[in-house]
Amino acid sequence: MKGQMYLKNVVTLELNVDKCIGCGLCSEVCPHRVFEIKEKRAVIVDRDGCMECGACSSNCPVDAINVKSGVGCATGIIIGALQGTEPTCDCGSDSGKACC
Repeated sequence: MKGQMYLKNVVTLELNVDKCIGCGLCSEVCPHRVFEIKEKRAVIVDRDGCMECGACSSNCPVDAINVKSGVGCATGIIIGALQGTEPTCDCGSDSGKACC
């Protein structure tokens, strides 16, 4: 789903390429096509497209993917929209990160 992103450079997604066995499950379950398999290994091709749903890490048989699902900026934006408040993802000026 190229072209759509949440907030630039704030996603918690991490991939340990050394652990990856190239099974392709991450690319199959990712709703935003963040992963591709290249040279028998997963690679992140659209990091900012990650919505931190956790499908990739939940389905990785070798725990090569780590993402803090339900705690990122996407969650903050969704909660803000549902509650009619400004989005907050707990990564503002106090943490040194700028996002929401």
